[in-house]
Amino acid sequence: MSTAHAPIEPPDDPAGKAPGAVAGSAQVAGPDADAMRRRFLMLGVGAGGALVVGCGPLDPRERGQAPRPAQPTGAERAVNAEAPAASVALNAWLRLAPDGRVSVALPRAEMGQGVYTALAMLVAEELEVPWTQVGVEPAYPDRVYANTALLHAVLPFQPDDHGWWVQAARWTLSNAAVMLSLNVTGGSTSVRAAWEPMRWAGASAREVLRATAARHWQVQPEACQCQQGQVQHQASGRRLSYGELASLWAAHPLEPPSKLSLKPASQWSLIGTSPTRLDTPDKTTGRADFGSDAAWPGTKRAVLRTCPFVHGRLIKVDARKALQLPGVRAVHEFPDWPVPAVAVVADHSWQALKGAQALELEWDPGLNAGHSTAAQQHTMQDLLEEGSGTRFRNLGDTAAALAQATDTLQVEYQVPYLAHAAMEPLNATARFDAGHLHLCTGTQSPILARWRAAQIAKLDLEQVHLQVPFLGGGFGRRLETDIIEQVTHLAMKMPGTPVHLMWTREQDLQHDVYRPAAVARLRAALVKPAASTSAGTGGLKPRVSALHIKVVAPSVSEGSTRRLFPGPWNDAMPVLPDKSQIEGAYDLPYAIPHQLVEQVLCPSVLPVGYWRSVGHSYNAFFTECFTDEVAQALGRDPLDLREEWLQNRPRHLAVLRAAAQAAGWGRAAPAGRALGLALHESFGAICAQVAEVSMQAGRPRVHRIVCALDAGTLVHPDTVRAQLESAIVFGLSAALWGRVPMDGGQVQLRGWADYPVVKMADTPHIETLLLPSDQPPGGVGEPGTPPVAPAVANALARLDGRRRRSLPLSDAPIRT
Repeated sequence: MSTAHAPIEPPDDPAGKAPGAVAGSAQVAGPDADAMRRRFLMLGVGAGGALVVGCGPLDPRERGQAPRPAQPTGAERAVNAEAPAASVALNAWLRLAPDGRVSVALPRAEMGQGVYTALAMLVAEELEVPWTQVGVEPAYPDRVYANTALLHAVLPFQPDDHGWWVQAARWTLSNAAVMLSLNVTGGSTSVRAAWEPMRWAGASAREVLRATAARHWQVQPEACQCQQGQVQHQASGRRLSYGELASLWAAHPLEPPSKLSLKPASQWSLIGTSPTRLDTPDKTTGRADFGSDAAWPGTKRAVLRTCPFVHGRLIKVDARKALQLPGVRAVHEFPDWPVPAVAVVADHSWQALKGAQALELEWDPGLNAGHSTAAQQHTMQDLLEEGSGTRFRNLGDTAAALAQATDTLQVEYQVPYLAHAAMEPLNATARFDAGHLHLCTGTQSPILARWRAAQIAKLDLEQVHLQVPFLGGGFGRRLETDIIEQVTHLAMKMPGTPVHLMWTREQDLQHDVYRPAAVARLRAALVKPAASTSAGTGGLKPRVSALHIKVVAPSVSEGSTRRLFPGPWNDAMPVLPDKSQIEGAYDLPYAIPHQLVEQVLCPSVLPVGYWRSVGHSYNAFFTECFTDEVAQALGRDPLDLREEWLQNRPRHLAVLRAAAQAAGWGRAAPAGRALGLALHESFGAICAQVAEVSMQAGRPRVHRIVCALDAGTLVHPDTVRAQLESAIVFGLSAALWGRVPMDGGQVQLRGWADYPVVKMADTPHIETLLLPSDQPPGGVGEPGTPPVAPAVANALARLDGRRRRSLPLSDAPIRT
């Protein structure tokens, strides 16, 4: 099936035909059509407590009709989908064309993680349709497409908690996600949230088609079989294609059967395989459209001059020189949040850049003019010394066990702020016309983007139409709405004119919402029996009886919420415990009898936001490095100690041993090299990594990383491997060089030279081991990042016997 190249199209005149239609591509039902659809919600608790959101048949008034033309609210493109207007929508998730082609509605953003392919596979597996006949189209933001798994991340449960109260809490938050139409891409939840609903959608459509064929032949449905995009009557040999059946069903629709069943894993023919990804052809040929490619007729280009001071303000603008330059059309001021700035609008980007350089500006540095990252570090250190924090885990009596211990180990770690640094800088295009605002931008949260734009433009949500093209990297940065707010202001100042706004790389680094800096203190009670001998002689091994962890860091959840609700809301907003700050520390899988894990939230001058793997990104460094230090203090092998702690965790143990065995743990490493180990669970997946390192010219060099993963059922294994490799390179960049220095109230980053990332020459050989599992899918986009830094740090300690307790490792102080 050929790939349809559907470029980002401009919104048409609202007074004319339905805006945003893309010639030759399947359309997404507009708000009126979606409002008429009857959908059912199966409110039972599915895997992991998820609310199972089903797909209902079309409203009786729509039966036999093609869905209405799209409003420009989804991504105006289709991948491998060319369904004509005569296609029939069997439910909210899929439609069939007369030639049997299937188009699956996708409510998640494609930012390289392969979600277009994985989610379409879930439908295709149950529908029994050849992969070559499957394509995708963007889903209209509606409740049925809500990401029901996303809000589960805020619940402070242990990964293996399964009591009724856990299920009830997850069910309640799933309901909230549905009510809010929370179509957000993040938290490694896309496949997890879709695992049941999209398979049920395929099964529902399959049974409707089978019943339609049975009615047409006047036989029992049980006598018919669905296979390869058609229904066959075994006894007579008659067959009808799905395209033919779609037309028959549209003429006289049938309800889906009251009882449906999903295919058992033994009958899967698609899930667990790796067919060609649907987004690969366009991306490899350069035809893929990103937000930065948007070019509506008459589009003007906008460039910003942003305040160089964090929380500074604009005092004075002299735009006379800029306005005299060729092509410069306007200069607009943005004195307030999200970033004080002045925008220059011109016919072309280069003219806008030259105009921005010609501006004469005066800034007030504000109250943080003397602030630096060193000052932030002192603040966090002071809080570490103060009293107790919020207890996220309190197992046994840790204080008493530590007080009674004859030997303890106490260590402190620290990590810096980190930028997202996606390859595609923030950008957005907008046009305000006839009471409607049309937007095009790569966003991980369409509902929040539309909501904030509607607030700024003083419009109803239905008057804001959004196109979401491919994203050139997200990592959590595109959950934010700052670029949406700025381009909306510009569009309102220039009604009728499309405006494309793009940040520079310097602005992208200097005005990020950063991964928080953090400090931690870990203390363990060590038990060293006097008669300690090796296990081989039957003696008792040295062990740990208690563990106390205290983490100080800003709250990402608080920062993100305050940005969404600026103004008076901020003053009334309480500071609440934040699970994302302490995740990966309070939920350790290790069997240590007494555990106390505390959180201390601290203020941050720099704005903080969600960064790939969030709190796991630093808590894995703290806990896994400390595990190795404990092993050294006890005279134990790091692998042996972890195995002891994981005796009741067979999945964790299997992952750990798989990585260690493949890496050659226990054998002598090549001369001048050493191995380091780390294990971490996050986002419903267990990941272990072994790093092989050396020191070259005084700097760490990572030669090889062996990564083992148990992420439950793997829908598309090749994509899982790609995501692991991506997460490892992402985490390695941060581990070796990542930091955001601030001095004099200004972020001291200008470009890639100041914020280096791993290049091909620096990339280690990466081996991935995907463990088979019959569990529901876990996340795969983020779990590969947390173990990288501790594995490398532990390897360096084994190499030279010296500890690096801060990141980045290339600049870390060394302690013997």
